[in-house]
Amino acid sequence: MISIPALPSGFSNGLLTDILQEHGCLPSSGTVSGITQSLIGDGTGMMAELAKLSLTYHGDQGAAPPTLIAKFSSQNPTNREISMSYKLYEREARFFQEIAPQSATSTPSIYFVGFKGDQFLILMEDLSDYQVGSQVIGADLRQTELAIDELVKLHGPFWGQVTELDWVPPISGSYHADNMVQFSAIGAPATIERFADYLTPDYAQHLPAFLSALPSLQALMNQNPVTLCHGDFRMENLLYGTSIEHDPVMVIDWQGPLRASGMNDVALFLGQSTQTAVRRAHEQALVQRYATGLQAMGIGGLDGAAAFENYRLSVLYNWVYVTVVAGTLDVSNPTAYAWMAQMVARQSAASDDLGCYDLLKSIMA
Repeated sequence: MISIPALPSGFSNGLLTDILQEHGCLPSSGTVSGITQSLIGDGTGMMAELAKLSLTYHGDQGAAPPTLIAKFSSQNPTNREISMSYKLYEREARFFQEIAPQSATSTPSIYFVGFKGDQFLILMEDLSDYQVGSQVIGADLRQTELAIDELVKLHGPFWGQVTELDWVPPISGSYHADNMVQFSAIGAPATIERFADYLTPDYAQHLPAFLSALPSLQALMNQNPVTLCHGDFRMENLLYGTSIEHDPVMVIDWQGPLRASGMNDVALFLGQSTQTAVRRAHEQALVQRYATGLQAMGIGGLDGAAAFENYRLSVLYNWVYVTVVAGTLDVSNPTAYAWMAQMVARQSAASDDLGCYDLLKSIMA
């Protein structure tokens, strides 16, 4: 069994040789003879580090890759501690070990997955020739349509069939749910202080009612039928194809899978990643695109009005995501601050446009 050393200092010729030989792409007559590391994705992934490993070989290289992308535990103590409280490393490792091989969702090819305690490592194919989604710029209409179509591929096969995924926490009544409530209360004051220029006044005005309503909102997000959700479906976690041989979009960063209403993922993307002008112009059609995609898979019961009300409720709930991310994580990195600011601004606009805060009265009645 391959043990995971402290990273990134622990990357070595011997470690990579063992991993690639165990995978089967590197023959026993070949070895890794050199590694060059370069950190990537600075400020866009908060809970783990990403590095590109350029490899040289001695002997028979076989089908071993010239480059790999390594994902490993965050070096930021605050973010690492939060990752452990949400079991993010275990959840991503088990997604790639147990779900990805049988899922229609487009994900990177994996060479190694492992975790033990707070030591975590995934080695995956290098997809640097794809276009990384930018939450600062935001998704245009075509990028949003591709994202919605990918959610249909993810959600459809698990629609109402998640009972065997007992290691995936439900959005309500779980350690994940408890942490979201706790960290929302902790993070709200910092969110207001850090991102005051991007928040509309309605956030602070309705914050006490929102925090009180969180357990009830979580229960509504957990009403049947539930499915397997990505849980962090935003632009930086999508890679868009740039050539004909590419998949249209690849989905990465599977640290937060949830059992929840599928609309939770839809609302997270439309409300926080899609450009506000695009969302305003095409919101109804995009929600219907999701419903129609599921209907094509034989999933009924998604009429337009009900789907859109579920979407409004999900946008309201996803303030929990904004508050935890913007209020508890380290925002000292300028890149991290920039994408969080746009997340806050878009969520504010969506909530006001949709009258989401009006829903609080009926939830608490």
